[in-house]
Amino acid sequence: MNNKKLTTKLSTVAGPSYCPAAVIVCDQKILLGLRNYTADKWKEISVWTTPGGRCDAGETIEAALQREVQEEVGITDLSILDVIGQIPGAKEGDTVPVFYCTSNQEAKLMEPEKFSEWRWVPVGEYLSGSVWSEMNPAAHRLISDYLLNL
Repeated sequence: MNNKKLTTKLSTVAGPSYCPAAVIVCDQKILLGLRNYTADKWKEISVWTTPGGRCDAGETIEAALQREVQEEVGITDLSILDVIGQIPGAKEGDTVPVFYCTSNQEAKLMEPEKFSEWRWVPVGEYLSGSVWSEMNPAAHRLISDYLLNL
């Protein structure tokens, strides 16, 4: 794990086009949530995704990631350990930096208007694809490649 690269990325001040995502792993399980989008926000679709969201103006990527994880799943002990990589977001112009994280806390459904549930999925099951790979094929490949090399 490259601490200099991680520190540099986390301290970057970014705007709303940056949407950091946390790949939270605990006991060989990855945390995934069923996100329900609506046409007024993007399009009518439900997909499995990791916690994360948009940076506020003037906010560092680390602050946004910590805030979004706490808002979405109530986790306050997030340890950000590595930069997995970066992918384009679902909306044109968005950038999604993806981080490998751990936590010892249980996830809670904090935003039932956005998510149906949060679930700890065994890493092996996540790697197998199926419904988990539909969230964002580029993200699934990036995350899978990283997890396979841990």
